[in-house]
Amino acid sequence: MGIAIPVFGGLGLFLYGMNLMGSGLQQAAGERLKKIIEVLTNNRLMGVLVGAVVTMIIQSSSATTVMVVGFVNAGIMTLPQAVGVIMGANIGTTVTAQLIAFNLTDYAPITIVIGMLISLLISDKKGKDIGDILIGFGILFIGMDMMSNGLAPLAKSPMFTNMILKLNNVYLAAIVGMILTTVLQSSSASIGLLQALASQGLITINIAFPILFGENIGTTTTALISSIGANKTAKRAALIHFLFNLIGTIIFITILRTPIQTLVMKISPGNVTRQIANAHTLFNLINVAIQFPFAGFLVKAVEKIIPGDIEEDSGEAKFLDDRILETPSIALGFAVKETIRMAEIVEENLVTVKDVFINDEFDKTKSIFEKEQVIDELEKEITNYVLKLTKRELTPAQRELINKLIYMTNDLERIGDHVENLAELSQSKQENGLFFSEDATIGITKMFDTANLAYTKAVEAFEKGSKSLAEETMKLEVQVNELEITNKNAHIERLNNGLCTTETGIVYLDALSNLERVSDHATNIAKLVLE
Repeated sequence: MGIAIPVFGGLGLFLYGMNLMGSGLQQAAGERLKKIIEVLTNNRLMGVLVGAVVTMIIQSSSATTVMVVGFVNAGIMTLPQAVGVIMGANIGTTVTAQLIAFNLTDYAPITIVIGMLISLLISDKKGKDIGDILIGFGILFIGMDMMSNGLAPLAKSPMFTNMILKLNNVYLAAIVGMILTTVLQSSSASIGLLQALASQGLITINIAFPILFGENIGTTTTALISSIGANKTAKRAALIHFLFNLIGTIIFITILRTPIQTLVMKISPGNVTRQIANAHTLFNLINVAIQFPFAGFLVKAVEKIIPGDIEEDSGEAKFLDDRILETPSIALGFAVKETIRMAEIVEENLVTVKDVFINDEFDKTKSIFEKEQVIDELEKEITNYVLKLTKRELTPAQRELINKLIYMTNDLERIGDHVENLAELSQSKQENGLFFSEDATIGITKMFDTANLAYTKAVEAFEKGSKSLAEETMKLEVQVNELEITNKNAHIERLNNGLCTTETGIVYLDALSNLERVSDHATNIAKLVLE
């Protein structure tokens, strides 16, 4: 019990410090982190660099890989892209072990004090982020020191000594490493524990190295678990991570262990903590170098293991995935993408309903109603998703954007409702054999076009953050209002002259009203940009 409290307490502080530092780095990176992800191309080497940088920022290869599974599940990333990022994540995760090897425990209290002062004296978000990074850094080393001191009495335990001797079996050591990382759900934490043991002289690199092999397999379990319930491509991405690390472990156990172990002992003789960090780094660098040229084979292998075609798009949210919520800046960017996608579906319906209403293309009515159901569902999904994001640590600008997304999706859904009303009016027109005069058709066609233009300008303004496009929308709204009045007056005149029936007039006036409401909601979207 005397050993357990400081060891587990130190481990808890280590994990908390690492998470706090990672959260601070992520917040400080902010939009830059989103831009890093957006540079992804089919260039696999770029994917490796992106994976390494993102993992260095968020301090967890498991979190990066889980995020990749989310991207693939959402169709944002392809499997060839995912391979590169997963390989890069394995390199990025080695930074924590290298930091620990510097043994900066004596400076930990100083960094915590400086971090606290920065958080208290600099009231803006940037100050808080820098403060969190420094506080997390300090807590990480205090936790590490607490673990090391807690483990010291084990040197006098014959039972522990016998257990360590059994780990001279490379396969048993690898299994222990795999189980340890699976339980802790963090390779950095399990390697930190190894380094704590090494700092007390309790293990040698001869025992630590094969444990490292197992830890590299154990870290893949997080992504494998997260892929449950995801589509086939996402499952394949998680399996790629597992196969990549498993193959690397087999290569090192059978061929490279002795030369690499000899090398790390020569680089830092007598310092097992540093040897563990260097062994971890070399394992991942060499593993990437060996397997990088064969990444295409990894993709083909997982496609054989998990066969079948990719599931068809069900019409549900495409860019929203709870796995990505762990990185709020990226998750928010994809919420915007989903909102724009929703807007595009609304626009498709707006264009189609004109064909139905004006040109009597009544066979298109069914697709309007089907898409309207998708629009309603997307409003719920986007709203629920961004509400989950509000529980994360966000900047004021991010919270403001979330509010705007909620307002915008509501306006989009209302526009969808008005389009549905127009489709129903078209059905009434068809069922009752109604038709419009040439003047009426010209008038309402112009109103359709102007309302649609106002809508597309508003969405483009939101997407680009363009105030000039938003102002154009406001001007178009004035034109739509004027067209409604002009068309109403012309209709009354036709009615007085006996050129129009009452039944036709009711459909016509309702259509004008719905188009005017479409324009009103487009104006609401434009106002979000102008605020």
